[in-house]
Amino acid sequence: MKKIIELFWKKDVGVVGIGAMIVFIAMVLVAGIAASVLIQTSGKLETQAMQSGQQTIDEVASGLAVFDIVGKKSTDVRYLAITVRPRAGTPDIDLNESVLVISDEIKKVVLIYNGWTDAGHYESSVATATGRLFATDTWTDLTSEEFGIIVLQDQDSSCTQTNPVINKGDKVVLTVQCWTTVGAFSREIPERTNVFGKVIPEVGSPGVISFKTPASYSNTLLDLQ
Repeated sequence: MKKIIELFWKKDVGVVGIGAMIVFIAMVLVAGIAASVLIQTSGKLETQAMQSGQQTIDEVASGLAVFDIVGKKSTDVRYLAITVRPRAGTPDIDLNESVLVISDEIKKVVLIYNGWTDAGHYESSVATATGRLFATDTWTDLTSEEFGIIVLQDQDSSCTQTNPVINKGDKVVLTVQCWTTVGAFSREIPERTNVFGKVIPEVGSPGVISFKTPASYSNTLLDLQ
C-alpha cells in the first residue's frame, strides 16, 4: 500500500512540474508579445512626434510676408499690386497652391493663380514694360477668381509661368484687378474703404493685407501699405 501511495505521489509531482513549466512558458510568451507591442507603439509615437514637430516648425517659422501694396487709380483704385516674399527659413513656396483672400467691406473673394493656362497672367520681370509696374499686361484679363504674378527678384529663376515657386531672396508682385463686372470686386475701390485679407501659402503663416484707402485720391499711384 505504501508503495502504491509513493507511486501516485511521484506521478502528481510530475504533473505539477509540467503545469508549472506550461505556466512559465505562457508567461514568457505574454511578456514577449507585450514587449513587442510596446516597442512598436513607442516607434510609432516617436515617428508621429517627429512629424508633428516638423509640421509645427513649418507652420510657425515659415510662410509669406506682405511688405508693400500699391494701388493705381482711374476714378478710384482700379488695380492692386501686392508685393510678397518668403519669410526667413521658409522652404520653397508654390504659388500654384497658394490663395489670395481679400475683401473691400462689401465683397470677399478668393483668388488663385491661373497662369499655367494663360500666359497673360505672368511676367518674368518689369523690364518688358520699361520698368513701369502697371504697364505690364498682367492686369487686363484677370477675373474675380484670379491673380497675376510679376517677378521682381528671382536669382535662381525658380518662378516660371507654369511653375511659380519662390524661395529665399525672391520677391514677386501679385496683381489684382478690382473693377469691371468680372473684376475682383466688380468696382473700383472708393475713398475711406477698409481692405483686408491674406495671402495663404500651402504651408506656413499667411501674409496679412490690411489698409484703408485715403480720404481723397490726389495721385495716380497710391502707397497703401
